[in-house]
Amino acid sequence: MILLAIDPGSEQSAFVLYDTETKDIIDKRILDNGLLMGYMGDVDFDELVIEMIACYGMPVGKTVFETCVWIGRLIEAAKRPYHFIYRKDEKMFLCNSMKAKDSNIRQALIDLLGKEKTKGCSKDIWAALAVAVTYEGKFMM
Repeated sequence: MILLAIDPGSEQSAFVLYDTETKDIIDKRILDNGLLMGYMGDVDFDELVIEMIACYGMPVGKTVFETCVWIGRLIEAAKRPYHFIYRKDEKMFLCNSMKAKDSNIRQALIDLLGKEKTKGCSKDIWAALAVAVTYEGKFMM
């Protein structure tokens, strides 16, 4: 199965196109959200997996609400089944700890997939890969 996994943002989003059978990253980038919507119409994938915003009791700003709007727009543009993954799911699945930081998640992904398959990942692309791998491991098995 080919997953399009997205770490959404208010202006740009990171994504990976991930093959669950071969564990290969077919494509990975950070694009302006409008360009990502166009990309979704041009690429073949089976399901969309997107990180969803969760409430942790702290006040949030304008960019969080704008990200929520983009999540909805990206879901509509996908025209395929979609699933939400929450950051806490990624931390627990990959690191077995809610205290895990980005560096812990990155190392867990390297340990799981290998340095060669994760070569070229950077910035928020790691977060998008965590979305894909968490969905695969937690909900597809």
